[in-house]
Amino acid sequence: MNTRARLPLSAAVSFALFTATLPPAAAQGNEKALIEDLVAANHILVDQAVLDAYGHVSVRNPANPQHFFMGRNLAPALVTAADVVAYDMDGNAINAKPGFTHFLERFIHTEIYKARADVNAVVHSHSMVVIPFANTPIQLRPMFHVSSFLSPNVPVFDIRKAVGGPTNMLVGNAAIGKALAETIGQNSVALMRGHGEVVVAPTIALVVFRALYTDANARMQAQAIASGGPIVFLDAEEAAAATKGRGPGARPRLGTVEAQGFGAMTARTRSVTAIRFSIETLVDG
Repeated sequence: MNTRARLPLSAAVSFALFTATLPPAAAQGNEKALIEDLVAANHILVDQAVLDAYGHVSVRNPANPQHFFMGRNLAPALVTAADVVAYDMDGNAINAKPGFTHFLERFIHTEIYKARADVNAVVHSHSMVVIPFANTPIQLRPMFHVSSFLSPNVPVFDIRKAVGGPTNMLVGNAAIGKALAETIGQNSVALMRGHGEVVVAPTIALVVFRALYTDANARMQAQAIASGGPIVFLDAEEAAAATKGRGPGARPRLGTVEAQGFGAMTARTRSVTAIRFSIETLVDG
């Protein structure tokens, strides 16, 4: 049994701070650098208990926006650069290694990328802390400024209604994926009844940030509900100001932040300490 301590959330978020820019090579479409960041995203989200053995993360290829990268059908904790596969917008693997199998639910990613040109990274998780909000009428709402992206809405996708009857709960084809993408609309997060969640963002760093803080917000909201008192959420104006970095409490500009400490996660992630992110501003882009 692995008894290592999980990294503090604050350490994990140094990878994922708001509009963290990828290293220059990645920003210019360097495929190797982008895949390294995708691998790091998998490991960080596993370390923070957002992803289980079946979740997945993808990133759009900036050199060819009609393609995206995602790990093969493998537990995210085990994903290396050699396991990353390019897919087209129909979910077809491009030049994948013989013997590789692929996630059935890759249609979550294809249909979101088709519907949202602004989305360049997608996380699908089975987080147990968000599913109660997908299975009850209680809406997940922003508890604090760093989860302001949950405003104005966190819709719930009910596959039974989308398909018109019972299913195996999986997004196993493009039609169901399209219905999920339509449910997300222009929001950053959608919950999936009896299943999990989908988180989207314009960058791989930001999608990791949002996935981490969606979970954190769900835990805080559950604690507040258990207290039995009324809950004061961020209102729409506060959430908008926090998201855009305007108004009281706007965060300062920072220089280069180096993602350090991830070498302690597992042997596979020691190289992550070399990843650098230029944080131009702590504003949710």
